[in-house]
Amino acid sequence: MTISPLAPASFPTLPIIGGVRFSTVAAGVRYKGRTDVMMAELASGSAIAGVFTRSSTRSAPVLDCQTKLANPDGTNDRAVFLVNSGNSNAFTGKYGINSVNAITRKVADVTGVPSARIFTSSTGVIGEPLPHEKIEAVIETLSADLSENGAEAAARAIMTTDTFPKGSAAELEIDGKPVRIAGIAKGSGMIAPDMATMLVYIFTDAQISAAALQALLSSLTDKTFNAITVDSDTSTSDTLLMGATGASGVDVEGNAAFADALHGVMLDLAHQVVRDGEGATKFVEVQVSGAASDDDARKVALAIANSPLVKTAIAGEDPNWGRIVMAVGKSGAKADRDLLTIRFGDITVAENGWVSPRYSEEQGASYMKQQELVISCDLGVGTARSTVWTCDLTHRYIEINADYRS
Repeated sequence: MTISPLAPASFPTLPIIGGVRFSTVAAGVRYKGRTDVMMAELASGSAIAGVFTRSSTRSAPVLDCQTKLANPDGTNDRAVFLVNSGNSNAFTGKYGINSVNAITRKVADVTGVPSARIFTSSTGVIGEPLPHEKIEAVIETLSADLSENGAEAAARAIMTTDTFPKGSAAELEIDGKPVRIAGIAKGSGMIAPDMATMLVYIFTDAQISAAALQALLSSLTDKTFNAITVDSDTSTSDTLLMGATGASGVDVEGNAAFADALHGVMLDLAHQVVRDGEGATKFVEVQVSGAASDDDARKVALAIANSPLVKTAIAGEDPNWGRIVMAVGKSGAKADRDLLTIRFGDITVAENGWVSPRYSEEQGASYMKQQELVISCDLGVGTARSTVWTCDLTHRYIEINADYRS
């Protein structure tokens, strides 16, 4: 597999999170010769929160997780995240629900963790029955092999078309005591989140109530995972789960420094998903300012970031700013042609409804050769702004998705 040219140099060193252990195994769900199931066990008393896809064709695991978080049974026992790659267990009807129940029962039998604290996720092909018996067969091995050092292996086990494992971490001091955050993610295609995104698991040793953790996670999602797009397609399986074990003994409820650190981890993971966009060769930040409302700013930013014409021009290193004008116009947001300003990085390309007299095509073409680009657009009709991140659209994206099930 060719690793994305936008990939980080290496997987980061993730700190050990007190009260969290990981294990992985090759169950043969779809892939041969690689790990494809991971288990994360969280200590008793851990607060759990989650954000999920709003797709109307949500997978059975997503529906099960949503039900459990919405209707907690009051238990304060350990918790387990169980994740498989290769099959999304989506659009599988009653069979999908039976698969979730079978896996949950097996995990509960082996670990003693209550079923209400067992959260499963699946990612991969849609519409094929999950061979849950293969997963059931490895639960005892997963339980026996749990280790506090297994985060990187867990990140690799949940990959599908990803070309590199994704991890991020933060460490900070609060009241003189260390607090740690570590997260892993998978995602490469079918990325246009409408909640969180893909599969993401974040762990911290901070102490916080489940309600406060949920509120914080939800608020940060819109500025991170809901602000990226690879191909404008929202997955049936998008899941973001977070666990706070409290092992540090540091209460972070309402703590701004902790919120900032968590935001940094979430944004880093979101950016890594874009950097691993299927076939991507360019990482693109789209900045929109001067909009009449926050909603309008976001509409324009996503219209630019999701436009196949914009994305293919970027892939071809063509400074075709007319496509930006097109995307603004089609967005449905309030805009005035004669007030519009477009920039590539620090280069003013268009202003006052016309190409800037200071702009040259050579400038634009030279800028487009960079791997990391910033496209900014000021609508000139207000003060609202929005930023989203995307990648280019290359022929490799077609190759990956044309052959995905082959």
